[in-house]
Amino acid sequence: MSAPHGKSAPALPDIRLELLEDVSPEQPPGFLRLVRRRYRAHYPDGSVSQPFVYDEVGRKAIDAVVLVAHFARDRARHVYLRSAVRPPVAGRDPARSPMGEAGTGGLWEVPAGLVEPDEQSEAGVQLSAARELHEELGFDVPPAALHPLGPSTFPTPGVIAERHFYFEVEVNPDTRTEPALDGSALEHSGRVVSLALGEALGLCAAGAIEDAKTELALRRLAERYT
Repeated sequence: MSAPHGKSAPALPDIRLELLEDVSPEQPPGFLRLVRRRYRAHYPDGSVSQPFVYDEVGRKAIDAVVLVAHFARDRARHVYLRSAVRPPVAGRDPARSPMGEAGTGGLWEVPAGLVEPDEQSEAGVQLSAARELHEELGFDVPPAALHPLGPSTFPTPGVIAERHFYFEVEVNPDTRTEPALDGSALEHSGRVVSLALGEALGLCAAGAIEDAKTELALRRLAERYT
């Protein structure tokens, strides 16, 4: 997605990557796969690097939607968060942390989910967001009710080419049902909470909400509604 009209970033150096060879190892089918490629870099002055190998993570459904469900009450905007257990966070070795930590792998997040291979269109991405809203929070709304919340972003471009697409939707709290969920063991016993947007942003500032996509989505929502 391009930058907003009338705005552009500083020009990037013209560095071109030449793919020499895909040397990804044989591996059994799984949710993620290691992608290993050999490249050469071509620089603006005409020079060329030595061949080098770069590892990344691949996935069949590469992109994801991130959505904020919100409502107005008592002259304040409120947002929904749900708990998530993230095994990579739970498995962090405290001895390797430069600041020390004692996390359990649990995070508060806004709903998010993968864009499936048959949803590779603007309408498909919106449909994906509506599906995730129903599965994770229990709100059943038409896809057209979800509105883009700023441009897409690359959350971890050094590791995976995943792009996040952001949406916001105003909901009626009285219409929320029990989330359908996806049957994952990690979603069982999860909690859904609603907080005032200002309180949620305060928790981000205090480090109590540590998920980066969640803070970005909340900040974008605050810019839109204040």
